[in-house]
Amino acid sequence: MDAPLEPAGAAPRANRLVLASASARRLALLQQVGIEPDSLLPADIDETPRKSEPPRDLARRLARSKLAAAELALHGSQDATPTWLLAADTVVAVGRRVLPKAELPDEAADCLRLLSGRQHRVYTAVCLLSPKGRRERVVETRVRFKRLSGRDIQGYLDSGEWRGKAGGYAIQGLAGSFVVKLVGSYSAVVGLPLYETVSLLDGEGYPVRAAWGAAA
Repeated sequence: MDAPLEPAGAAPRANRLVLASASARRLALLQQVGIEPDSLLPADIDETPRKSEPPRDLARRLARSKLAAAELALHGSQDATPTWLLAADTVVAVGRRVLPKAELPDEAADCLRLLSGRQHRVYTAVCLLSPKGRRERVVETRVRFKRLSGRDIQGYLDSGEWRGKAGGYAIQGLAGSFVVKLVGSYSAVVGLPLYETVSLLDGEGYPVRAAWGAAA
């Protein structure tokens, strides 16, 4: 668990945002819209799909599990600051087939060959625990890749960008050149749907615009 980002002896805060993720992409997306989490609390959970589990349901279950694990880690804290706890998970699927988070070159190559020249779907679930209660959204985005040549696939494998990425690719990097069409939320494919996330936080009373003046 990452330590809180506040110095010892700091004045009590009016609110606190905890991101239940170690993803640099999700952190960067929040920072893009002027939101800086006070701490990061990655959740180590089993992400194995259940038998016949639809991709949308898998994304939702994993985001809920990350939220629950982070909530448990925070349980018993003496900090009475109002806290918003945010968790998310992204699943890439072709039909009902869930693609893995590739860790080996062969896994990534299999994903890329499957995605080549066809449409796939990306499901990103966002779960929020606030002082008011719990809310969640699941965002579905359709992405079509061009037909990938052997050189495309080998070059991408050589880049290493695929490692640890759902579906074996990162759309915000070199694989952006593979995308012929995208219908839905680009930021959801990166890892966090900004419109839905900010709407959830705003609706639950988190000051999403607090730092906008400072950014100017």
